[in-house]
Amino acid sequence: MLELEYLTDRSGQLKAVVIPIELWKQLFIDDASTEELSEAMEDYCLSKAMDEAKETPLLSREEALAYLEA
Repeated sequence: MLELEYLTDRSGQLKAVVIPIELWKQLFIDDASTEELSEAMEDYCLSKAMDEAKETPLLSREEALAYLEA
């Protein structure tokens, strides 16, 4: 499981996120633009979300409707 650290200021406002170096090395491209880095991070997150979705059981129609109505 990926462990992120959230850094806050004294008032509790979120200021930064620390990611494991292994993940940084996967995402970081030498001389990458901010846009390229942003796209790499988005691709990584979408890939992780799709992996999690594969492990999540599908709801039946009735279960899905009950969930949406709750």
